[in-house]
Amino acid sequence: MTYSPKRLLLFTAKLGYQTRSFEEAAHKLDAQLVYVTDRCHQLEDPWGDQAIAVHFETPEAAAYTVMEAVRGRDVSGILTLGDRPAASAAYAARGLGVHHNHPATVEACRSKLRVREIFRDFGLNVPWFRSLPIIPTPEPALLGLSYPCVLKPLSLSASQGVVRANNRDEFLVAAARVRRLLQSPEILATRDPNLDQMLVEGYIQGREVAVEGLLTDGELRILAIFDKPDPLEGPYFEETIYVTPSRLPEYAQQAIENCARDAVRALGLSHGPIHVEFRINDNGVWPLEVAPRPIGGLCARSLRFSFDGEPELIGLEELLVRHALELPGWNSPRERTASGVMMIPVPKSGVLEAVSGQDGALSVPDITELTITARLHDAIVAWPEGSSYLGFLFARANTPERVEQALRKAHEKLAFKITPSLPVEHPATRRMTNQGN
Repeated sequence: MTYSPKRLLLFTAKLGYQTRSFEEAAHKLDAQLVYVTDRCHQLEDPWGDQAIAVHFETPEAAAYTVMEAVRGRDVSGILTLGDRPAASAAYAARGLGVHHNHPATVEACRSKLRVREIFRDFGLNVPWFRSLPIIPTPEPALLGLSYPCVLKPLSLSASQGVVRANNRDEFLVAAARVRRLLQSPEILATRDPNLDQMLVEGYIQGREVAVEGLLTDGELRILAIFDKPDPLEGPYFEETIYVTPSRLPEYAQQAIENCARDAVRALGLSHGPIHVEFRINDNGVWPLEVAPRPIGGLCARSLRFSFDGEPELIGLEELLVRHALELPGWNSPRERTASGVMMIPVPKSGVLEAVSGQDGALSVPDITELTITARLHDAIVAWPEGSSYLGFLFARANTPERVEQALRKAHEKLAFKITPSLPVEHPATRRMTNQGN
């Protein structure tokens, strides 16, 4: 009898650090990892990884392409990285008979408006909200809005385009900024749905936390509750530090876990990793959004788990591969050590010319890793238009307090030289100038 390794489909919009971690986990577990990406299908496997090329903006068509590509071969599991591929993965899983979430629930998660409606109807805490067109710019005086409020695109992630407004003038400025972002060539190229609308909702006071979880046939296991010690009060909402375990009182953590289960139940999610964002204040826990995928970027490296059969701790990626392929160890507990990550913020938009201080940052006690992901001489964009960080700092220590302290000290030692970007002349303007000469 010929041995056939288990096959795992990994839907991802881009290849990079996190996908390499999944490659390593799959290799270790003797599983075959097959990428499903939205690269150009007309190129003949340019990276030599035998990825299946699809278009994530048409999920059902993408799923059909995947099913045709793997016809006659067993598929044991499916995982998704990022928000855009999630619906395609759900449709493919349904067609292949693989455990996953229903496509309708995944598509609901992509719309901040639909999520608000579902949470409201389920009886969860939600602020007042409404969707508005980006053109023409709404007149807030005619809408009866209250302040402060928050404007946000319906389908973008990583707090991109999210702006707080405290009065009418700030609302008009924020609305124009959201409109320019949604009409930019980079965003239009994604063909995301609802790019002609934005969500406006009441600002929720309080501190923000995140939950990493894993669903198995509808049962939610909490992997970690992350504190976000920096105040996220606006006007923009670029995230920075995540630290676990949480320092919140036990009753507050229990309330967050209960709300996470209610939010998952309300949306109808049933299987696989989830990442949930919350606000918590004196009025309770407020679910912000639920994403049916693991924590993004390199942040997964902040989580490790104790698997009895392994001499060393395993990472989140290996845990998720084990879960998707129904291999032992997927229910391993998180390590006892406190850990955290800083997503290194972008101080201003421009061109990154130099980075210094890495050795000093790495010399800070309890710092375990520093990875600069931004490339020199590339343009970088600050929030709210931006969505990519300069890099990631990681720390581990006996207490969450020490982790946070180490991340802050290490960040202070880093310096980034950013020069203004040169304005790009529009081709039509250039032609007119040449004609004038």
